[in-house]
Amino acid sequence: MQRFPCPFCGLRDEREFRFAGEAGKTRPDTTQEVSDKEWADYLFFCKNAKGPTREIWVHTTCQEYFVMERDSATMEVLDTTPMRKDVA
Repeated sequence: MQRFPCPFCGLRDEREFRFAGEAGKTRPDTTQEVSDKEWADYLFFCKNAKGPTREIWVHTTCQEYFVMERDSATMEVLDTTPMRKDVA
């Protein structure tokens, strides 16, 4: 069982977390015409890089979203950063 560090609650069981998406992904500009291909690429495709990655996760217990930097090959968690700006 893997344990992930929540920046709000500390080290917790992996079953308390849900993957929310790839960090840094840019949503298509909806003030302009967006093709079906552009929407499909945004919604369904991710880099899926082997090695260091940045991902958005949610801790279901405290309902807080954060960015987790981890190595997708070794599963080592490198860092977690809150997405909220008001965290001291």
